[in-house]
Amino acid sequence: MRHHHAPLFQTLKQFNDKDPISFHVPGHKNGLLFPNDARKFFDPILKLDMTELPGLDDLHAPTGAIAEAEELAANFFQADHTFSLVGGSTAGNLAMILATCSVGDKVIVQRNSHKSVVNGLELSGARPAFIAPEYDHTVNRYTSTSLGTLREALHEHSDAKAVVLTYPDYFGKTYAIKEMIDIAHAYQIPVLVDEAHGVHFSLGAPFPSSALDLGADVVVQSAHKMAPAMTMASFLHMKSSLVPKERVAHYLQMIQSSSPSYPLMASLDIARAFLATLKAEEIDKIIRSATKVKGILGASDHWEIAPTDDPLKITLHMKNGISAKDTATLFEKQNIYPELVTHNQILFIHGLTPFQKFHKLKKAVQNVGDELKNLGNRAIIEITKLFTQDIQELALSYQEMNQLKSKQVSFHEGIGHIAAEAVIPYPPGIPVILKGERITRAHITIIENLIERGIKTQQRDKGIRIYT
Repeated sequence: MRHHHAPLFQTLKQFNDKDPISFHVPGHKNGLLFPNDARKFFDPILKLDMTELPGLDDLHAPTGAIAEAEELAANFFQADHTFSLVGGSTAGNLAMILATCSVGDKVIVQRNSHKSVVNGLELSGARPAFIAPEYDHTVNRYTSTSLGTLREALHEHSDAKAVVLTYPDYFGKTYAIKEMIDIAHAYQIPVLVDEAHGVHFSLGAPFPSSALDLGADVVVQSAHKMAPAMTMASFLHMKSSLVPKERVAHYLQMIQSSSPSYPLMASLDIARAFLATLKAEEIDKIIRSATKVKGILGASDHWEIAPTDDPLKITLHMKNGISAKDTATLFEKQNIYPELVTHNQILFIHGLTPFQKFHKLKKAVQNVGDELKNLGNRAIIEITKLFTQDIQELALSYQEMNQLKSKQVSFHEGIGHIAAEAVIPYPPGIPVILKGERITRAHITIIENLIERGIKTQQRDKGIRIYT
């Protein structure tokens, strides 16, 4: 197929070349109406910001350039069908759950899933059985659930409508997902995968395999995380006889805007073309660059580099109680901005392009190290026993929760009660406490330590809401 071709992007360019006169939305009128102080930043992209005009196709019923772009994407990613997403992987996660689960249906879900997965469960009204991740001492954090735990969950809930997994984790760590997919398929249960951080896995070695290549039924990828796509531009891939494509399409048109962004869709088209035409020698240069960056970042006595399966993810694990938040702040003072900060780790993401500013990075690492010598260390947080049950159901169904009143209390007052809201450090957007879960002392200890270390949670008010 013509993977150098970006059909939607080319169609938009050709349309703009006609010098069209706008008597339609959007209101900026092809960029004519825009404040002067912002125009120089927005002007080039506004020419692509169109609506469903003749020849520009319709995301929710594509027959032209969008359909061709999705066909090219499906061909490259080896999917039966690929949907373009303009609402991020969030839209894809919601749609794949709604397409497979209805009110009261059982669904087996990895406990440390993104909040969009949990929100999808609530919207569907399903009855989740959460399978706990294991604490991986080689990387000093929770990663994936074990094969044994999934096998036990499938035995207990053999009538589940889906298994929902996250692969890889935020830090690029993978696991034996093929074996998990095969076990679920033995029960004729589809496997839905949030692969937000793995769009580049389809490039092949030295990257891990994509869950789509390993047999997953539905895989959602955030193209914008690693490929040259605009923020929120994502893919949903299908390769399944267990999940009807029509149901996924139905829920996507409900969830996504009826006025989808053409610049976002065009950037997806461009991202696919970029990935599909990336040469082996270019990938080799990228890997050598990432290795050099890892060597520079690892040259400190204050942290060590945690192992990962994705060569483009570089995680600093703090030593001796040094605050990851304080360390990240010192990097930011050097105008170097990492992707993610937890209580004990900092994630740096190397792009799909060779790094250039090695001297600046080396100097920043030295300066950060020097400043850390003057900061006090903090106690190390113990989180290896956060999940006490391998398989956990919520204390209340979503239908029961809808009938109850709630009130705001302090975190400590909430211990022993059922949470009426999730507590979600962001990023990475994985709930420490789930809505409908009984709050434990271990939960509160973790949350208070995170807050003390400057990690923000997505709470509107202090404390937590509980059901009364």
